[in-house]
Amino acid sequence: MEKKLIMPVSETTPLLVVPVAAQRYRYPHHPLRRACTFTLGVLLVGALVLFLTPAGLWSYLPWASVYPHQSWPHGQGLSYGELQEILLTTPTAQREREWSSYYTSGSHLAGKNLSQALWTQEKWQELGVDEASIVAYDIYLNYPVEHRLALLKKTGGDEDATEVTFEATLEEDVLEQDGTSGLPDRVPTFHGYSASGNVTAQFVYANFGTYYDFDDLVKANVSLEGKIALVKYGGVFRGLKVKRAQELGMVGVVMYTDPQEDGDITEENGYKAYPEGPARHPSAVQRGSTQFLSFAPGDPTTPGYPSLPGCERQDPHASIPSIPSLPISYTEALPLLKALNGHGPKASDFNKYWQGGGLGYKGVEYNIGPSPEDEVINLYNQQEYTTTPLWNVIGVIKGAIPDEVVILGNHRDAWIAGGAGDPNSGSAALNELIRSFGAARKAGWRPLRTIVFASWDGEEYGLLGSTEWVEDKLPWLQKANVAYLNVDVAASGPNFAPRASPLLNQVIYEATSLVPSPNQTVAGQTVRDVWDGAIATMGSGSDFTAFQDFAGVASADFGFTRGPHDPVYHYHSNYDSFDWMDRFGDPAWRYHETATKVWALAAAQLVESPVLALNASDYAFALGAYLERIKPAAAAATTTAAAADSSHPSAVFDFTSLDRAIAGFQAAAMRFDAHVADLRAGLHHDYPWYRWWQKVRLFLQVRKVNDQLKALERQFLYTDGLDGRSWFKHVVFAPGLWTGYSGATYPGLVESFEAGDLENAEKWAGIIKERIEAATKTLQ
Repeated sequence: MEKKLIMPVSETTPLLVVPVAAQRYRYPHHPLRRACTFTLGVLLVGALVLFLTPAGLWSYLPWASVYPHQSWPHGQGLSYGELQEILLTTPTAQREREWSSYYTSGSHLAGKNLSQALWTQEKWQELGVDEASIVAYDIYLNYPVEHRLALLKKTGGDEDATEVTFEATLEEDVLEQDGTSGLPDRVPTFHGYSASGNVTAQFVYANFGTYYDFDDLVKANVSLEGKIALVKYGGVFRGLKVKRAQELGMVGVVMYTDPQEDGDITEENGYKAYPEGPARHPSAVQRGSTQFLSFAPGDPTTPGYPSLPGCERQDPHASIPSIPSLPISYTEALPLLKALNGHGPKASDFNKYWQGGGLGYKGVEYNIGPSPEDEVINLYNQQEYTTTPLWNVIGVIKGAIPDEVVILGNHRDAWIAGGAGDPNSGSAALNELIRSFGAARKAGWRPLRTIVFASWDGEEYGLLGSTEWVEDKLPWLQKANVAYLNVDVAASGPNFAPRASPLLNQVIYEATSLVPSPNQTVAGQTVRDVWDGAIATMGSGSDFTAFQDFAGVASADFGFTRGPHDPVYHYHSNYDSFDWMDRFGDPAWRYHETATKVWALAAAQLVESPVLALNASDYAFALGAYLERIKPAAAAATTTAAAADSSHPSAVFDFTSLDRAIAGFQAAAMRFDAHVADLRAGLHHDYPWYRWWQKVRLFLQVRKVNDQLKALERQFLYTDGLDGRSWFKHVVFAPGLWTGYSGATYPGLVESFEAGDLENAEKWAGIIKERIEAATKTLQ
């Protein structure tokens, strides 16, 4: 036991005794403690500063610079609902009519419309675009000089002795009721990129001049070599009619529009012709390009690279004809068709695709020919080929995110003075759309993403202005371009007709569900309510082609078109005029206004949605549907190959690897879209200031997702391009090889089946599988 020491008590003993122990050990003030104390103090002071700082000054705090603007994810200056309201109420039919009146008042062929380009640039600047510039390219193209088409009858023993039994005027009638049909500088009837030539030969009626029509004639032993083809417009792009005729040794092509293309609205059915009624005017002529559009658009001397001054030029004849062609009216086709009566088989002897000609009531029997040896056509076509500037007008409204860009485009050039439907219903809509965005800016709105507006030149010859611009800006586009929305013909009838990459399907559904329909059978119906919801695949024929098929940018094109019971649209004719539009096409100009609103709301959704308004699942399931459609073609090709080669295995083409790749993409797309939905839900959460890092984390996740969505379409590009047409890089979408306008899905695979080349089909199945797997990886 511990012993205690007790002091003896005495007179000097203190009354209070305090035991004194050794001094306790104290924690020293070493550097670690000082650092901790300082850090805690800074945090406490920072919290106090944050609490006392007005919200308007938060944009100057270090982490605030992460966001595109201080009010992200909400709109800058206006809420999204307020922006939509402005875009729905600003466009008016009267302003659409005014824009159209200017654009249709005179000739504006490609490379001959600089004054119109300057006017457009000036108007855009007035309407509120940050920058509006003219971007020029030097393009190789043609202008008409002289032409002739005559039906000749040889007389006597001298083979050079002939008499003219019919001389075509190659003109459209001047109409008192149509102000632009008689302009002194109106554009002659001609074909863009047609070859010059003077040929005299027998002729053959070749139906629509499709690859299969010519094949039917070859199988029927109809002599084609050295002959001139007389073909109807329709079915396929006109340049491919000339291409196939050229390949078969024919020396020229004459094209006309048969009334069978006009549905019920024909003179035969009792309708009066324009301008008294809605039927086609008998002298109407469809001009147009004969470039081989499905092989390569753009300047034929610079395939795959821009036509800048001093650039290297290639021989253009890989993508333009070497035989002459002329367009004529059905009135001037009648003497030629009747001259074939009784000569050769009839169209009725062929398959269903040859039936339905609309001139039987005029005495045409639709015999094939050839015409007798003593009855020939003289076709003379003189063109001036030149390299000349054309002018794109490019406008920009700058957004808060510089590397996310939405592009909206329409072409400005036309074959004729009018072009009220093509393209200037779209030009009027584009100007009115810009005016609407300008009104939003005046109300304080600033866009999240940059918007680029494009008025293209040279579309009619072969998508010249847009293709050269895309080839020129390709690295920037592939880094920044979110989507391209094209409106070519905004209004030529009452039926909404979109085509799009599946990534944009939901954007179109959303926009059309917000815009009232001009034709309401039930009060309050929207465009979506009266439209069947069908969205076509992407082919070609307008300025989206280079974006979708060359640059891998998700694209859409839409407008209102005619149906079989609507007034006839005089496509590429002098009668596609302001007066026709005012009387028959869109008399109230409401479809122009409606197209503008759909376009504006679709653009706004892409520009303002914090998470890009693209849907990966729609794309993934579309890929599966496309594959199912082509499987019968594979079975037919396998059977044909087996019949041609008894040593060839007769097993059906194996789609297993593609089916698995698509299934994997579908699963990844659904997971990805679920994640996107969660992010969108998170955007509505109101984070308190002290949880600012969660909002930063959300923003970084949104940026990552947006980069994935932006890159998704690019994954379907194949660097080497399609067989025989390497300019087209997309493995899912391309114009049909022998159709031109309409879209083909999995073109490399389909064309291999059509050629009966199963080995090449295996190659393309492997390429497509690889690209689908790359797309799947992009979503992970």
